[in-house]
Amino acid sequence: MDLNTQAAIRTDVYIPDRLIADDADAIIGKGIILLAGQSYQRGAVLGKITASGKYTLAATASADGSQNPSVVLAQDCDATAGDAGGLGYFAGTFNSAALTLGAGHTVQSVTDALRGLSIMVVDTIGGV
Repeated sequence: MDLNTQAAIRTDVYIPDRLIADDADAIIGKGIILLAGQSYQRGAVLGKITASGKYTLAATASADGSQNPSVVLAQDCDATAGDAGGLGYFAGTFNSAALTLGAGHTVQSVTDALRGLSIMVVDTIGGV
């Protein structure tokens, strides 16, 4: 029986970012559309634009709905050339030190906003 098992050298490297701070089984992810114009990093706290349903970095000065944090981005996403699909976390527990916050938001402001949406933000031991 040939199982086609050949040794191989992997060139990719896993580097943990410690975004997920609790049981990964408790995370709920869903596809989202990111607004064109910037590159988004894993761990970005996003808000949803009411009129279009697209997500962008939540900033307190916005007045289009996106000022309200509602999701944590699960993966790096380049939307510089146009709207892009991505994966958002809609529930789970996340490390505050691994989040990317928009202008005007603090860890406390996003913690308070996300708590009611089943997204918990915690400080981990050592801040990592």
